[in-house]
Amino acid sequence: MNGGGEELPPGPAAPVRFPRAEEREAILGAVRTPAFVLVERQLGENLTLLGRLREQTGARLLLALKGYAPGPLLGSIRGALDGATASSPHEARLAREEIGGEVHGYAPAYGREDLLAMAGLCDHLVFNSPGQARRWVDRAQGVSPALAFGLRVHPEHSEGQTPLYDPGGPDSRLGTRAAELAVEGLPEGVSGLHFHTLCEQDADALERTLVAFEDRFARWFPRLSWVNFGGGHHLTREGYDRERLVRIVRSFCERTGLTVYLEPGEAVGLNTGVLVASVLDLAGPGGRYAILDTSATAHLPDVLEMPYRPEVFGAGRPGEKAYTYQLGGLTCLAGDVLGDYSFDRPLAVGDRLLFGDMGHYTMVKTTTFNGVRLPDIAVLGEDGNCRTTRTFDYRTFRERLG
Repeated sequence: MNGGGEELPPGPAAPVRFPRAEEREAILGAVRTPAFVLVERQLGENLTLLGRLREQTGARLLLALKGYAPGPLLGSIRGALDGATASSPHEARLAREEIGGEVHGYAPAYGREDLLAMAGLCDHLVFNSPGQARRWVDRAQGVSPALAFGLRVHPEHSEGQTPLYDPGGPDSRLGTRAAELAVEGLPEGVSGLHFHTLCEQDADALERTLVAFEDRFARWFPRLSWVNFGGGHHLTREGYDRERLVRIVRSFCERTGLTVYLEPGEAVGLNTGVLVASVLDLAGPGGRYAILDTSATAHLPDVLEMPYRPEVFGAGRPGEKAYTYQLGGLTCLAGDVLGDYSFDRPLAVGDRLLFGDMGHYTMVKTTTFNGVRLPDIAVLGEDGNCRTTRTFDYRTFRERLG
């Protein structure tokens, strides 16, 4: 339930922007399939836009690695944002080594080994509960005396449409509620609060969340120096109300005197990548089932988890064009299906399909289920050349099994 109790409509879908015609030609002519191809030009455009928002809002912007970690292009992000956020020692090390700037860490809980590793890599470390903070602050300061500490709070306001991805849901384990904090008190050493309720949403959702957050937690503001507004802000989406975001953030800073952080992940990676796949077979009645050399469950798990229907270049909704097919993956999972699509001409074995907006929540979530080979990773450079930067083989599969 959201703060007002009413049911909120889904936010506007982000328009998928495919690479330009000459870029598509370069991609299709250069890679084997399946392959994720990162488009350097589009990442640069997103970073330019985000840089303007940094200046206009005065907020500090951090890349959320959980959503977008474009290995070959991480160096392009260094200096363009203020740093990165991590939820594990591996992510924190990646942020420190590849991006630099501020490294912020958060996890729902820390074990001793991970806590000590994170403390040595992070500038800010956020705890999920007062108990965790009291248990670990002294130990973490022993590793890094300059480390700043935060507490994630639950504003008891939901903007989510999918329970699996709703961090502000009524039964969410993420964050401390105001009533709990009133009883336990703000732990010694905590200088900031962190909240997160959004997923691919606009500034109006942030504004509603901020009302709930201030109503429940403003009493602790005099003891703080910063607040993290979390992620899920669709800052680079066409139609996102950036002027409203500027007003919201600047007004909050002026009222409170606190530094504001935003954690875009998807907004950094929006439309910066594609997945190229090939048709392996046409099976079933009339060849209705197009089996591809990719997989929803292994390569695009959000298709099943969210769920959502990825866009395919040149394809339409079922029945919209002359020939309709169910696009399925090559694993033995019955539900390994990407959706139904229609095309102007019949598909044939060997045809290549281009899936759009595949930069975020894909490469960071792939698996080797069924021993399926992970997609190659390639980069379409600003110079128009497409080069493969990483391939995967049996060793990748075997080493993950121990």
